[in-house]
Amino acid sequence: MQASPFRSPFRTLCAAILVGLPTASWAASDTAMRDALEAARQQQWNHIDERAIEGHVLSGYVDYHRLRNQLPNVSTAQVQRFIDQHNDSPLSEWLRGQAIAQYGHAGRYSDLLAVADGEPAGTARQCYYYTAILDSQPQQAAEAGLALWLEGSSQPDACDPLFDRLRANGTIDATAIWERRMLAWQAGEDRLSAYLDGLLSGQWHTAIETADQVNTNTRAVTSAPACLGPECAATASFYKAAMQRFTREDTPAALSSWQTIAPNLNLLPSDQQAIEEELAFYALVRNVPGALGWVDDVLPSLDSERVLELRVRRALADRQWQEVIHWIAEMPTSQQENSRWQYWLGRANEQLGSQEAATARYRQAATDRSFYGFAAAEQLGQPYQLNLERNHFDEASRERTARLPVVQRTEALLRIGEDGLANSEWLYAVKNGTPQQARALADYAAHQQWHARLVQTTIAGSMWDALDWRFPEAYRESFMHWGHQTGVDPYMLMAITRRESAYNPVALSPAGARGLMQLMPGTASLVSRQLGISDPGPYGILDPELNIRLGSTYLRDKLNRYQGNRLAAAAAYNAGPGRVDQWLGSDMESFDLFVESIPFKETRDYVQAVLSYRVIFESLANGGNSEGVSLLSDSEQQVRYDRALLARQ
Repeated sequence: MQASPFRSPFRTLCAAILVGLPTASWAASDTAMRDALEAARQQQWNHIDERAIEGHVLSGYVDYHRLRNQLPNVSTAQVQRFIDQHNDSPLSEWLRGQAIAQYGHAGRYSDLLAVADGEPAGTARQCYYYTAILDSQPQQAAEAGLALWLEGSSQPDACDPLFDRLRANGTIDATAIWERRMLAWQAGEDRLSAYLDGLLSGQWHTAIETADQVNTNTRAVTSAPACLGPECAATASFYKAAMQRFTREDTPAALSSWQTIAPNLNLLPSDQQAIEEELAFYALVRNVPGALGWVDDVLPSLDSERVLELRVRRALADRQWQEVIHWIAEMPTSQQENSRWQYWLGRANEQLGSQEAATARYRQAATDRSFYGFAAAEQLGQPYQLNLERNHFDEASRERTARLPVVQRTEALLRIGEDGLANSEWLYAVKNGTPQQARALADYAAHQQWHARLVQTTIAGSMWDALDWRFPEAYRESFMHWGHQTGVDPYMLMAITRRESAYNPVALSPAGARGLMQLMPGTASLVSRQLGISDPGPYGILDPELNIRLGSTYLRDKLNRYQGNRLAAAAAYNAGPGRVDQWLGSDMESFDLFVESIPFKETRDYVQAVLSYRVIFESLANGGNSEGVSLLSDSEQQVRYDRALLARQ
């Protein structure tokens, strides 16, 4: 996440006073530090003015680069001293990770263990670590090493020494090689598959040949031997890999073939369940004709939350209310208790005339702050349960927070343009501090108007009920203005922005969407022409005010398309109007059935989040009171979600 680039001179001056360093001194020392950090990254040590940065709050960053670049020719005492000195900063863990990697690469395993603090992050470092403890903790190292081995893609060269020793001591045996070969086959890693074939003896020739035949023609699985490899050791992993490919390629044919070959295979129940879970999932997703009876037969044995969810959604689509109750009852308790399924138990019981049971389920769902929790509360005619946490910090406590080293480092990093490092510093402190310390940092971020960082603070600190911080009044005036100008509910605009970018004005999605409201450059160009203004281009679109203006106009157009229906418009904002037009062809008579009919999980989650966020924003604007706030309008709740919802174009 990036910090907001709009920081007032007044706030900067106040922060300077709080930490006791004049702004002019900052300017001089920060310039030297910026230059020194860049030189350290380039290992240009003679370009660093050591006197100018002496005592600077960020001098540890230069020391970090110096030590990192000297590894592995640095004593463990030096490394540990740095770690201890900077234990309140991510610098400590970064240097620890670098030391593990460099000591491991050099084969200095005793040095590695001297600085390690349990299993490190990252595959290469883990391989070095488990190589280092293989003699002292052989069982733990062998189990971890085997898990690292069983990956369908190539692992780093750092893993070779570990894998070689595990192959030598028999931990990685021929069966483990074959299992990885199947994983590589599933992943389409042909070079790795060929390499692994070369590690297997002639006893595995038939298994290799069979896999090659099925790789060329998936249907050949029906004529594959029921026993593959020495003592049938290749059978289970082969059929799991082959059936996965077949299922995804042609689910109806795979299901038919499986019903033919399954009785002839001697598989463990867990292996058979893995194959049938995948088949059941795709049979429901792809609505395979005639598959429902088979799915219902195997489903109780699969222990699969995702397939049970699909089965309930299928029952909802067919208005089979007794089936809804039956399949929710098959869910594990933790899944059943979700407000979503409690709500649907309420709806099903209501449809079947069991009002008392329906009310009990609605009451349980309504305790949750969510789309279905709010929908259940409306069924009961009671206020929403926001479970709002209030936090109070006075100016004295805020000044103490401002003097914390992490805050001073974060501020300094922001001043020299190192927003990424600033976020790392900040979130490290949040994750490693006490709940009260994390909340003090959240309060500080709120008063600095670091909107994006504030949201990330609540996530890192698990502050789920601190709604004032999770949903701050970021860019409120702009949302109110452009909401009024376009006739769009401003709280809807806030909710979409919160979901899309969490207030990061320079957010860039993998698909290329940009800015607060995550507009594609092409969309921004079209809307700009519609408004008669210049095309902002891929960088101009990042301007918060313009992004909100264009996003508001784009959402208005979607609302007009669906006669003001915010649920359909939100779905179109996420998935595109063409898909929503198609989904409306399913003819759902109520908003909740329409939500469950959306085939894309991302969009189902999106519309629920946006509409519940909208409730939260409006409630917070009312001082945390949800009275008079509604999840949807009467029209949005009562209208049929069919093609008639489309306005005539």
